[in-house]
Amino acid sequence: MPSQQVGRTHSTLPRSGQKKPNVVLAGRTRSRTSLRLLLELGLNASEIPSRAALFDRLHNNLVVDLLIIGPPLVLPGQEIDLLCAVRQLNPTARVILIVERSSEFLTLAAFRAGAADYLTEPVSDDDLVSSVRRVLPEARVGQPGPAVSSTLIGESQAMRDVRTYVDKVAQTDSNVLVTGETGVGKELVSELIHSRSARGGKPCVSINCAAIPDTLLESELFGFERGAFTGADFSRDGTLKSADGGSVFFDEVGDMGLAAQAKILRAIEAREVHRLGGRSKVPIDIRIIAATNQDLERLVGDGKFRKDLFYRLNVARVHLPPLRERPEDLEPLLQFYLGQFNRRFGRRVEGFTSDALECLRRHSWPGNVREVKNLLEAVFVGLNGHRIHFVDLPEPFRRSLDQHASLSVDERQRLISTLFATNWNKSKAAQELHWSRMTLYRKLAKYQLLQTQPPTR
Repeated sequence: MPSQQVGRTHSTLPRSGQKKPNVVLAGRTRSRTSLRLLLELGLNASEIPSRAALFDRLHNNLVVDLLIIGPPLVLPGQEIDLLCAVRQLNPTARVILIVERSSEFLTLAAFRAGAADYLTEPVSDDDLVSSVRRVLPEARVGQPGPAVSSTLIGESQAMRDVRTYVDKVAQTDSNVLVTGETGVGKELVSELIHSRSARGGKPCVSINCAAIPDTLLESELFGFERGAFTGADFSRDGTLKSADGGSVFFDEVGDMGLAAQAKILRAIEAREVHRLGGRSKVPIDIRIIAATNQDLERLVGDGKFRKDLFYRLNVARVHLPPLRERPEDLEPLLQFYLGQFNRRFGRRVEGFTSDALECLRRHSWPGNVREVKNLLEAVFVGLNGHRIHFVDLPEPFRRSLDQHASLSVDERQRLISTLFATNWNKSKAAQELHWSRMTLYRKLAKYQLLQTQPPTR
């Protein structure tokens, strides 16, 4: 099951120059890898291997800002009991709960019991980093403002234009809509806009719109008063209020249901929220940054996204092009992640052989920048030498390259045969191939067949 993430952040962390937050990792498979990652993020991180050791430390007044608890300490059916016991011994510590199996009931129970965030295995490094960012917003997880911009890698004209526009947008307080395919770096752009804005010293709260059940929406985003529902033993600010003075990042906003859109629109327009069970309205001062990999204009036309909310969000628009449209950015990205993983794994990998680099250039990168990062990490896990050869690339990746090459040859031949059969009539050829005319022209460009006259056979 994919990780389920519902963000909550707080603004009580030490400011820059003060003591770093203490983070304790209790349990969880691959804890050594996770611990090293937390240390690299600039946090004071340590681990506790067993449940007995955890409760011994808690009984002895363990000082911790964030506690990450996962399997094997968290057992199926005992998740909430463990969370309540931990919260009773240390009610001020934020807790990220990682479970093996999830359900909407368990999600609701976890947040009502005081979880700051909630993830479902398998939890990737990106999942963990994103969760820590949500829960510790002012820690900036080792990435102060200027360092964030350095990770927006690429020297193509498209990326230079994006960086220039992001700088301009950051100087305003307008709402922003960030669009682009999965993995292009929309969350990174949101962090950059926030960190360079006048709100940079305040929290930037990330909300995964696809992961918030309708039953959790109001209590999670708007907060609740004591006694508002069964289990509400205390009052709590919602996620929007916790970002007061800062920014709220609505990730995958296109996945938000119509009922949720209406409630969010009211909060944005009125700049106030109404807690569940509350009698008065709570003012909020937030900047909205939203992101989606969907075509919101099409969703508006289909009646699946509110037009008024779309216009509220689409004030400043930042579009991130896919990696296949800017191939010149591939090698700078490879070099950036090569350096990053050399530091993480304590290695001295120098680079790629010509055959490996040529194969990487041929790949279309449907997963974009995230796919580049994940591929390099997979290479480092099994790499023994100081240079990356073709055989060092993951076997499924090498197999997909071979299959794609074979398919491309077959498709090119089929396209040429159809063009000759239709006397080079592009409309008829598109019909025969069951393609749109635009798809036909893209294929002609791909295979360098954009002649006005049919070539000699």
